[in-house]
Amino acid sequence: MADVDPKAPQRVVVEIFGESYPLRTDDPARLKKLAAGVDHLMKKMAGSVKSFDGTKIAVLTALQLTDEYDKLKQDYDELVELLDEK
Repeated sequence: MADVDPKAPQRVVVEIFGESYPLRTDDPARLKKLAAGVDHLMKKMAGSVKSFDGTKIAVLTALQLTDEYDKLKQDYDELVELLDEK
């Protein structure tokens, strides 16, 4: 039996908003967790906009995620500035 490199990319199929995506990753558990999070956010967004257009829901979800990322980055940058002042 051949040794399998645990960090070698593995094929994982995740489902997001009713679509299956075969992907390769060296961390299947993390990828599945991320995909589940995106799926949850898209379903939540679909409920709030009352739309069945998957592209529109994906774009609105991406905007929401980008906004959250930007706020976290601003907070991080402010913390780094405070630490640099000391």
